[in-house]
Amino acid sequence: MTAPQALPTLGYILKGYPRISETFISNEILLLEKHGFRMRLFPMRHPRENFCHDSVRKIKAQVDYLPTELLLEFPRLLQPNIFLAVKRPALYKHGLGLAFKRYKRSTNLATLKHLLQGGYLANTHILKDSALLHLHGHFAHSPTSVTMFAALLSGRSYSFTAHAKDIYTSNPEQLREKMKLAEFVITCTDYNRRYLEKISEGVNTPIHCIYHGIDLKLFSPNTQHAECTPPYKLLTVARMTEKKGLPTLYKALHILKDQGFPFIHTLIGDGDDKDKIHRLLTELELNDCCKCLGTKTHKEVLTQFEENDLFVLACEIAANGDRDGIPNVLVESLAMGVPALSTDVSAIPEILLHNTTGITVAPSNPETMAARIKMALQNRDLRKTVIQGGIEHTHKYFDNTTLVAQLGDIFKKHLKTKSSIPSSI
Repeated sequence: MTAPQALPTLGYILKGYPRISETFISNEILLLEKHGFRMRLFPMRHPRENFCHDSVRKIKAQVDYLPTELLLEFPRLLQPNIFLAVKRPALYKHGLGLAFKRYKRSTNLATLKHLLQGGYLANTHILKDSALLHLHGHFAHSPTSVTMFAALLSGRSYSFTAHAKDIYTSNPEQLREKMKLAEFVITCTDYNRRYLEKISEGVNTPIHCIYHGIDLKLFSPNTQHAECTPPYKLLTVARMTEKKGLPTLYKALHILKDQGFPFIHTLIGDGDDKDKIHRLLTELELNDCCKCLGTKTHKEVLTQFEENDLFVLACEIAANGDRDGIPNVLVESLAMGVPALSTDVSAIPEILLHNTTGITVAPSNPETMAARIKMALQNRDLRKTVIQGGIEHTHKYFDNTTLVAQLGDIFKKHLKTKSSIPSSI
């Protein structure tokens, strides 16, 4: 019997690896390996945290970090690009032309860095691995820029996953060009898919919507969360950044405190707005009932879910257009049987069906949020409904075993003709 043909190797270009806030990516890589794909990882940055999730330790993929700093590492970037330009002058001229066109649009020197990183990746790694036939960028901004140049300069195909900030803060013309040159595009919400189709303007590249799932085996739903007593325990897991709407949340909690409503709120997360948030807590006199724990491991987050009565996010659209897709912590909250309340921006209504799987409010409205928080804690029948609805919804639509299998099928479908390096390379 003829042995089954090995699947082509996938090269993943990542912004950073591993990242505590990107569990969905490490889970995806691990599950693709379990589906038979050989993976190689090319992160653009080293991890920011000194610890990682358990799933990262199970990943077998070779990890090679790209040079990050254009000025400090210019010699390291330049030499492989010179070699590549000599070996493949036509392809390199094409790459230079594309980079120049993109620079004229953006006047951003990062375009030069992305070209050089792509050339470094092509010459140092891709062309030395005959099984590495397809590249995939995670996030549509800089990782996909590097992926696009590396694919062009090595003659490989590429695809990318578009998430949230990377879509809505990108120049639509630059993004459209990446879509046009890609084999296919993955995005994690139907809201994103509709936006990408809208800006594609006739580009025929397939766009697939695949949600970020979770490992349901890690979550044991507690239907006893329907019963809760004061002081009520509220949890938020979010980076301290504008799109998370933390000022709106804390203003809502200030309203509840003024009403004498008893609660304790816990925030897990860190971020650029940390000092601003701590000042706001002091100004609103919330330090006695609100605590900030900083970044925690996934295991510690799960423990917090078990101990809290309501999960709250106040997501909004930032001034630069940045916004969430479906925050994974909302999915995890529902899977744990903890009622979740958030805003109706972006794709959040795809996970929180109002009064069915969760509770939604309009963004930037602390008065309404305060009223809904109180209702979500005191209305026992509503809590029972959204707890059961949330558990069923996550099991039906957010099982990452099923979703990554769908992703693997897409890779196989698009790569079935790539069992060897094309003769033109």
